[in-house]
Amino acid sequence: MLSMKITPAISINGTIELPGDKSISHRAAMIAAMASGETRIDNFSGGADCSSTLTSLVDLGVSIRREGTSVFVSSVGKTGFSSAGRPIDCGNSGTTMRLLAGILAGQEFESVLIGDPSLSKRPMGRIVKPLIEMGASIISENGTPPITIRGRDLLRAVEYRSPVASAQLKSCLLLAGLNADGVTTIIEPVKTRDHTERMLSWFGADTTSEEGVEGNRVSVSGDSTITARDVAVPGDISAAAFLIAAAACLPGSDITLRSIGVNPTRTAFLDVLSDLGSSIDVNDLSEISNEPVATIRARFAEPKAKRVLILNGRRISGLIDEIPILAVIGTQLGGGIEIRDAAELRVKESDRIAAVVENLRKMGASVTEFTDGLRVGTSRLKGARVNSHGDHRIAMAFAIAGLLADGETVINGAECADISFPGFFEMLRSVVR
Repeated sequence: MLSMKITPAISINGTIELPGDKSISHRAAMIAAMASGETRIDNFSGGADCSSTLTSLVDLGVSIRREGTSVFVSSVGKTGFSSAGRPIDCGNSGTTMRLLAGILAGQEFESVLIGDPSLSKRPMGRIVKPLIEMGASIISENGTPPITIRGRDLLRAVEYRSPVASAQLKSCLLLAGLNADGVTTIIEPVKTRDHTERMLSWFGADTTSEEGVEGNRVSVSGDSTITARDVAVPGDISAAAFLIAAAACLPGSDITLRSIGVNPTRTAFLDVLSDLGSSIDVNDLSEISNEPVATIRARFAEPKAKRVLILNGRRISGLIDEIPILAVIGTQLGGGIEIRDAAELRVKESDRIAAVVENLRKMGASVTEFTDGLRVGTSRLKGARVNSHGDHRIAMAFAIAGLLADGETVINGAECADISFPGFFEMLRSVVR
């Protein structure tokens, strides 16, 4: 287990480019494996989670080669995958397991999906029920991994109303829908990140998306023909959030992040900081591979909030990855922060609510824990020994907390940052002043 020491910073400054977006990288590889021909994916995420996706696809007969940060995927077609002959290890990656389950539901052989101890505790019942409705045979004891999937070569198209706002559930069913006998529709309570819809469209699939009073309706036709097409992956905005947060909290900071994905379903974090008075500029907006990309410049500005900042309701689905770092930012606000309706954080790579509460308390913060969130008061942080709980977002959030604290902070299990952001600590050191 790696322990990382963090010392207080005066500011962060510099111009950098970040690794490829994790969410987009997963989807590009999986859809490329189903599209006819060979696809080149540039700036593919080097994180452990996306490596789990590539390894799993290779186990299923897909030819993949890597050249630096580029990945070349040779398609096997929508139904051309082959049995791995052994359990497929998804590592720590819930995205790999849930999305791959959708693909495997449309293959005429049996597969077993397993994961590490953390993934083995995460809920999979949300994908099991609709995939069974589509005609797959799935066994998952207690609704957690391992998952045994016996697919069929033509699934039933369904209209499924999702009980939770989950991009992974939606994506699982869209990928299964590529091998269904008609149009598969998912109705989600609020619009979640739409990378799968955008990527399917990039490869030529027949998809539609429409927001209405009943929720967000997304559909895909099983008759879709998808064809290989090169993909450029933008920098990961969820990784950028940690550096942006540091700039927002440290006087004199000025950092520029190039070629960052600014998909509207992922920019709620920037909106929150802008509302607080942080100086956030989004420039050079363009589009690559169906995704909006921009340069983000973040500078320190005194926060306007003097009352508690409350984040709840529909806003939470667009902030779910950034809540740990928002809790850290809350210690620097005049009124603190209260986050509710975020019970989903209990079943991430760790129980993120409990992990944030535990670590902030160790650093001297005033914190109240709720079943579905937490309240953080204005606090002067003190260096402490904290635990990542094997969760990359906890490790990175408390690296930023360490920059804001008095004295040295030590993060136990810091190596888990590599799950989504290889080289995070080296990059952080390069911009700290």
